[in-house]
This record gives sequence, structure tokens and C-alpha cells, in this order.
Amino acid sequence: MNFNTLFLKSFRVLLLPFAIIYGIVVSIRNWLFNKNYFKSAKFNFPLICVGNLAVGGTGKSPMVEYLVKILQPHFKTATLSRGYKRKTKGYALANTQTTALEIGDEPMQFHLKFPDVAVAVGEERLVAIPQLLHDKPDLEVIVLDDAFQHRSVNAGLNIILTEYSNLYTQDFFLPTGDLRDEKRSAVRADIIVVTKCPTSITQDKKYKILRSIKPLKHQRVFFTTIDYGTPYHIYNNQDEWVLTPNEEVLLVCGIANPKPLKEYLHTAVHTYYQKDYSDHHIFNIDDLNEIKQVFDKIKANRKLILTTEKDAVRLMKFSEVLKDLPLYVLPVKHKFLFDDTQVFHNRIIDFVNNFRLELDEEK
Repeated sequence: MNFNTLFLKSFRVLLLPFAIIYGIVVSIRNWLFNKNYFKSAKFNFPLICVGNLAVGGTGKSPMVEYLVKILQPHFKTATLSRGYKRKTKGYALANTQTTALEIGDEPMQFHLKFPDVAVAVGEERLVAIPQLLHDKPDLEVIVLDDAFQHRSVNAGLNIILTEYSNLYTQDFFLPTGDLRDEKRSAVRADIIVVTKCPTSITQDKKYKILRSIKPLKHQRVFFTTIDYGTPYHIYNNQDEWVLTPNEEVLLVCGIANPKPLKEYLHTAVHTYYQKDYSDHHIFNIDDLNEIKQVFDKIKANRKLILTTEKDAVRLMKFSEVLKDLPLYVLPVKHKFLFDDTQVFHNRIIDFVNNFRLELDEEK
């Protein structure tokens, strides 16, 4: 353990009183919702909520994309996000002129990858859902991105993610730990996904985690690992670059948890350099000039700049500066372990079908 890590852990321990106060506030809020002093609205419409109990990168955006890929061939699908760090307020529905500054990184990523899917943002989901249904009356299912702790809406299917190396069962409240919600809030989940597992995870480790989570009868726990795809050019997704052990890579990223990505590059390429930025960093021309300077100093025949899909949506606007650079985007998705892929798919499709069937029977 290096000095910086040790210092950070020691500092977080000193913040324990604030974490306890935060936990009390969260507990009171949940109690008020549980006792119906604060109301949660239900919609006669299939809503799938993706969220977590902790801050940081547990893989919510790739999970939303994974759900869209499952749902889109069968149902008219939409996503609804808060639009974190966008420059606008209120409800907005993405169109052909929309930018990341208007709707946020993740929604813009969804919009670019799934142009036939309705992508909307709105801080108040209770207001945004009816507006989205008004704008897109043919919708058949909405995926709510990062909405588990926003209890004003009661979704029909709740999916929470927890990271393999930082299970919510072993965590504590902010700022000492990473929890933004109570551990016992997990009882509201229908599906729990343990993300970023090593591909070599054993059955014994799986059962150890299950004993820690202690799922209820109605809950199903799944395990996923990160599956990195083939990098594609930021302005032409047909132009791919297959990474080899001969590559020299400059990694440009501003995401919450870049550790798994860096571990992947350690094994996938010869050498990588890095330019790290804060999560959701808004790039400017000075950043671009600095990136170019670092890249130019790399003396190699095969070299490229690699970034994440989240960062790419904030870099695309600099086409005049970047168009001649080998800037490639590394896609990422969830890969289900223990032969559970089809089980998960069936659970999602069955939820929507059964919801619609119940609605038809009530008419």
C-alpha cells in the first residue's frame, strides 16, 4: 500500500462522525418512504430501474446499454437519465442536434449508439416519465438510469449493481466509505448484479459472496465481468484498431473508476501512458493541446490515443483538432458468468411481457 492510499484511508476514517450523521439522515428518509409519509408513485407502465447503493463506477451505463440491446428487438424502448453535469435543466428529449452538454455524457452515449431509441433526461423523474410517454406514445418500456435511490418513482423491476472488489455488504456510508444509501435498501431490488468480477472467479468465491449478500427469495444474484471490445475511431466506427502486444497507447480518460481499464491495458499492449482527468471532465482546447504534446513525444511506429465511450462524447466536438489523430474509443460491456446470460435475458423479457399481460387483463 503506497503512502497516498494509506493517507486517503486514514483521512476517510477521521470523517467517521460525518458518515454516521449522513447515515442517520438517509435512514430517516427511507423510513419516511417506507411509512408512506413520503410518497412513491407507481405507473401502469413497465419501468426497469438500474442503480446502486454506492458512488463510483459499478457499471451502470454498460448495464443500461445491455438492457437496451435485450429489449430493443422486442419492444419500443426508451432510456431516462438525470443528465448528470449537463448545462441544461429540466426535461429534454434527444434529437439529431443534441450535444453532450445539453443532456450529459451517458445519455449522449446512449443516443449515439442507439439512434432508434428515445433518450430523455430529467432531474424529476416523476415529471419526466409522463412527458416522455406523451412525446413517445408508442413506447413499451423505459429503462431508468441511476434511479434506485430516487424513491419518488416505484419501478416495476429494480436492478442494483455492486462491484466485486467493493461489495455494498462490506462498505460504509460516505465519506468514510462509498455508500450513498443503506445496505438494507437492497431488499427493494429484484436483481443484484456483482460486476467487474475476475474471469477466473470460482464457484467457492461465488457462494462466499452470496452468503455475504444473503439474497431474499424474490431476488436473483448474477455475476458479470468486463468485456472490452475492439477499439473504433472516434469519427468512424467502421475503422477499427485491433490491439496487439506491440502497441504504444496514450490513455485519455475521465471516469469514476479507471482501475479495471488500466489493468486491462497492462496485459493488452506493450506500453501505455496516461492523461487522467476527473469524472465527467469537460475538455477544453488546452487539454487537447496537452494531449497532442504527450502523444507526439511517444517514439513508436505503432501508437494510438485510446479513450472511453463516455469521454468520447465530450471529445467529439474538437473534430478540427482531432481528425488527423489516431484517436480510438474502447467499447465495454457486461459479460455474464456461470452460464447465466440467457437466464438474465429471460428475466428481463418476461418482466415486460408479464406486465403488459396484466395490464391487458385489467382492461
